[in-house]
Amino acid sequence: MTPAADRPRLLAAYDDQLRTDAETPGATSVVRLGPLRLVTFDGGRGMVTYRDLGGADAATVRGFVAAALAHYREDDHISRVEWKTRDHDVAPGLHDALVDHGFAPDEPESIMIGETQALVADVPLPDGVTLRRITAPDDVRAMSAMADEVFGDDPATSGHAAAILRRQEQDPAMELWVAEAAGQVVSAGRLEPVAGSDFAGLWGGSTRPEWRGRGIYRALTAARARSALALGKHYVHSDSTEFSRPILERSGLVKVSTTTPYLWRR
Repeated sequence: MTPAADRPRLLAAYDDQLRTDAETPGATSVVRLGPLRLVTFDGGRGMVTYRDLGGADAATVRGFVAAALAHYREDDHISRVEWKTRDHDVAPGLHDALVDHGFAPDEPESIMIGETQALVADVPLPDGVTLRRITAPDDVRAMSAMADEVFGDDPATSGHAAAILRRQEQDPAMELWVAEAAGQVVSAGRLEPVAGSDFAGLWGGSTRPEWRGRGIYRALTAARARSALALGKHYVHSDSTEFSRPILERSGLVKVSTTTPYLWRR
């Protein structure tokens, strides 16, 4: 297990290794604005992120928000922008500045980090459930459709499957894992090794409601951790919902901070 006393060390590794271009694989462009990285992705998505705000005061922070939004407004292809905040940052007046410029806070998530080895475990699966890594487009579409249904999105219009297939082409190191029962995807998640770092990310975790509480998600997490360890990744990280956070804590991950996305839509 990773002791809670390691939280400062893990948080420092997170800030130093992950709050760089490594945070935004698949970006089509990155523009620097002071300490900010203004990132653009396919599909009309923008994202604002940074290592820190360089000690800016509230007036300067408000100026950053206005300038960043102006940058995205100039591009008619951008339909939505995420400003990714972290609770441990020194960011005076940021919440008010974002809200005043039309950004709305989404649900906060826990930033979870731990030793990869702590997640490698033999987790028994229910009878008839199997795990495998997938690459074929039809499998990716089935995985994405399951996740859309779980999160209340329409698979026919969400565009998530197409986005994952594009990511797969751009980043062949990304791994897609599913749990299946009777030919149906019942749980899924991604492993994203972060190039040039000691980290791999655990993302996209979802499980059909009727299959929850039976160890399937934890088994998928262990399978991905085993793969990450084979790649030499000593740490895993995830932005976790309140559903998955207890599972990761039981595996040895530690909550080091909280992240809240603020969303703007054209």
